[in-house]
Amino acid sequence: MIENAFFVPLLPGKTEAARAFASTIMNERRAEFDSAQTTVTKENWYLQETPHGDFMIVVYTSPDPEKVHAALAVSEEPFDVWFRDQILDLTGIDISTPLGGLPTPLMTWSRS
Repeated sequence: MIENAFFVPLLPGKTEAARAFASTIMNERRAEFDSAQTTVTKENWYLQETPHGDFMIVVYTSPDPEKVHAALAVSEEPFDVWFRDQILDLTGIDISTPLGGLPTPLMTWSRS
């Protein structure tokens, strides 16, 4: 399993909508989210509020992180289409287009 992380800036005024999006996924749409997670085994989202704007940080574990993004970009499943629309509304980023490569790890540390 490979852990991956990335962040996206939230558009101004979209912080509460991001909170609502996360809540919807973990409540009303939880079963759909669980079913959609075919290549991810663990996922955490964080909200980072800064003087330069708010960011959503996503950390997830998958055997093939590249496949996660590629599959979501082209899926026509209703939940995935809704999910992409939510991300576009919150961030202005269209995740149906290539985003570039995954983040490059700079350092890994653990206590032995």
